[in-house]
Amino acid sequence: MATASKNNHYYYVDYEVNLQPATKTAQVAIKLNKNAQFIRSIRLKTDSQRYLDFKGSGQVEVKEDFVLWQPNGKPGSLTYTVKMNHQRKSGRYDSIITDSWALFRGFDVIPQLRIDMQDGTESKAKLHFKMPKGWSIATPYIRYTSGAYKVDHPKSAFDRPKGWIVAGDIGVKRETIKGIKVAVGAPKKQSARRLDILALLNWNLPVFLDIFPDFPKRINIVSANDPMWRGALSGPSSLFLHADRPLITEDGTSPPIHELIHVAMSARAEPGHDWLVEGLAEYYSLEIMRRSGTITQERFEKSIKEQVSRGKKISKLKVDRSYGPITAKAVGILYKVDQEIRQRTHNKASLDNVIRLLANPNVPITLQEAQRITEKLVGAPLESLQNIR
Repeated sequence: MATASKNNHYYYVDYEVNLQPATKTAQVAIKLNKNAQFIRSIRLKTDSQRYLDFKGSGQVEVKEDFVLWQPNGKPGSLTYTVKMNHQRKSGRYDSIITDSWALFRGFDVIPQLRIDMQDGTESKAKLHFKMPKGWSIATPYIRYTSGAYKVDHPKSAFDRPKGWIVAGDIGVKRETIKGIKVAVGAPKKQSARRLDILALLNWNLPVFLDIFPDFPKRINIVSANDPMWRGALSGPSSLFLHADRPLITEDGTSPPIHELIHVAMSARAEPGHDWLVEGLAEYYSLEIMRRSGTITQERFEKSIKEQVSRGKKISKLKVDRSYGPITAKAVGILYKVDQEIRQRTHNKASLDNVIRLLANPNVPITLQEAQRITEKLVGAPLESLQNIR
């Protein structure tokens, strides 16, 4: 096997996705090209009911919940079929293809992968689409003049598309806000509020950049109406927002700002600490809008009181998945944490210092880590982070 040198340690991957509305499927090919000898095997985590018809060069082993592809050190390809329509427990869709549009995440068509590769190597990846005539597409990725998209995740040795994508007969509004390229796309006639979303981001993205200097340079926001899931979901450099969801709710929080906090923090939650991830996103959806002037100081304080009241009956935060009252309880705690840090450091530090460090993907988002960071900031344990169960 060839050795990866300093200047030749890349292997090249092409993802080809052929969207086929008539069969509600996508035909997908993963192609290894130059320096394919660096890859010993690729293992795909699959659902046999959704990912079908695997074929490939070299050896392909298909099991109930995974597929192991061994390309035998040569350029080659693995092909398969994806059923594009996927329903959540509510019966509504988080991935769909219709006769005139499709909305999905990259990881719907390229499922989770585990790569056995030569040490010191990394990928260069492109994403290609084939679509019905007249369709267009919005992705979180840079588009080459060839029409392919550059898939680049600098913090990962292997690049695969994960973020939200919308394709078909769509309308897309684009703006560059403080150097961030923002696209808001949705199928036509779906009541999506593209310009409203851009206005909200024009007010608030500058504050994001103050808090998260490493915020992604491109954001793709996609939207659609029923039968899509009636909520908001983040993805790498992207988010989905149901067209019927408000940009600011009656309690003062904002679903799209909340999801952008997840984008900035890579939405990572260690087991039992989802309350902290969701609480930070909800608290900062209020705090960022307060700083930008989107909501007043009076509205902010009223919203914090409402969150505290809503979480009053919660005695245990450490559950598998946070929900409304638990997240509200967390908001009240994080507000106190911010106040205590400011008071004990004479306004030289704040919760911003904590969330900025927790946004590092190599740092676990846990109560223990938050306690460690805050203790280092103020020189002693915070009272507001004690007795949390």
